[in-house]
Amino acid sequence: MIKTILIIIIVILLLMLAGCFVLGSMSKNEKPPGLLSGHLAPCPDSPNCVVSDIVDDNSHYISPIHYPEAMAKDSLGLIKQVIQEIGGEMTIERDAYIAATFTSTFFGFVDDLECRNDTANHTIHLRSASRVGHSDFGANRKRVELISTLFHQRINTAVPKIILPSTNPSGQH
Repeated sequence: MIKTILIIIIVILLLMLAGCFVLGSMSKNEKPPGLLSGHLAPCPDSPNCVVSDIVDDNSHYISPIHYPEAMAKDSLGLIKQVIQEIGGEMTIERDAYIAATFTSTFFGFVDDLECRNDTANHTIHLRSASRVGHSDFGANRKRVELISTLFHQRINTAVPKIILPSTNPSGQH
């Protein structure tokens, strides 16, 4: 009896494992949705997607990246550098839009990351979504948060600080 139960459990686990490999393989054939009327696509109903372009979608919304006006020219180059540093592979590069993929190590699941540069508002909007499956255990949200953090760290080191003259209460220089 116990042996039969163990065999059933092992078979179920093997089928689940095989299913994950199949889904990982299937995800390699998809493409990111791209821009729709100049904005990033909304997320599907599944929780494995975040987007900053759709403010009224509370469950999928994530804050965009704001940058200083002085960084407008270099903002997409900097975001691209950050994406590549954390393992993203650039797939599309256009004027104000880039797309990259992230592939999981074990099953080979592919996630899409898309960035739209809104130069008028000094903002980079992001969309990160799994190509297949339902849940991603928060991986896409964490990825966008990491990109935002690293981007702002790079800005803080790239933008020269304004050096104010020191005030000397004695009046001496």
